[in-house]
Amino acid sequence: MKSVVTTVIAAADAAGRFPTSSDLESVQGSIQRAGARLEAAEKLAANLDNVAKEAYDACIKKYGYLNNSGEANETQVKKDKCLRDIKHYMRLINYCLIVGGTGPLDEWGIAGGREVYRALDLPTAPYVEALRFARTRGCAPRDMSAQALVEYNALLDYTINSLS
Repeated sequence: MKSVVTTVIAAADAAGRFPTSSDLESVQGSIQRAGARLEAAEKLAANLDNVAKEAYDACIKKYGYLNNSGEANETQVKKDKCLRDIKHYMRLINYCLIVGGTGPLDEWGIAGGREVYRALDLPTAPYVEALRFARTRGCAPRDMSAQALVEYNALLDYTINSLS
C-alpha cells in the first residue's frame, strides 16, 4: 500500500540510492501529522453512517432528478447502492488517514472508478457533491481538531479532484 514511507523507499531504491535529506523530511512531516490523521480517522469511523447519510441526502437534494424513472437512483436498491458507494469512499478516506498516503484511494477507489461509472452510465457529479458536502460540513472543534480537519479535508479534496 502506498504511503509517504513506501513512496520514499521505492523512489530511493529505484534510483539505487539512500533516501535524501529531503526524502527524510517528507517522512518526518508525515510522522508529525500522524496524530491528527489518526484523530480524524477515529472521528470519521465513529460517525461514518451519519456523515455518509448526510452527504447522500445533500447530493439527492441537489440532483433530485436522479430519483425519476429511468434515472440512476430510481429504485430503493439503487438508492442503497449510492449510499453504499459514498460510504465506500469515506471508508477509503479513513484508510488513507491511517496509512498517511493516498494508496487506498488510488488502488481501490480511483483506479477504475470513473471507468466503472461510465460503463454503468452513472454520473460522478452526485458523488462529487456528496464529498463536497462532507468537506463543507466538517467543523473544528465540533467534529475534530483543526489539524485533524485539515488532514481529512485534504483527502476529500483529493477524491473530489480525482472524480471530477
